[in-house]
Amino acid sequence: MAGPERQHDGFVPGRYPIDAYGAGGFRFAEMSHRGSILALPSGVRAWEVTEPAGITPASLRPLVEEAGGIDLLLLGTGADIVFVPDTLRRFLKEAGIGLDVMQTGAAARTYNILMAENRKVAAALIAVP
Repeated sequence: MAGPERQHDGFVPGRYPIDAYGAGGFRFAEMSHRGSILALPSGVRAWEVTEPAGITPASLRPLVEEAGGIDLLLLGTGADIVFVPDTLRRFLKEAGIGLDVMQTGAAARTYNILMAENRKVAAALIAVP
């Protein structure tokens, strides 16, 4: 079987660079995924968020569950950079996670660089057309 084992809940275990983004999804681990993703230390998972307004403490729960392995969250907010409410910033700070907000493309590229440096980084990436 080529590529990593894929689980049925939209989760691919392991750390992978983002090979491509656009057309409403992402390519990583020799697979393509339509929709947004969370790239966490444990693996890459489907993320139900389709627009910045959907970024909430509840939507970031999988990230916070792995907070011990994450120093920085790169938040890709789509084609545009958007304001992140202070409540969300405080939520992440209380979990010990720093936050950097940028366009999805920049966040994916930055994630690849920091991951290659073996940094404790995660990415929450909203898919772009």
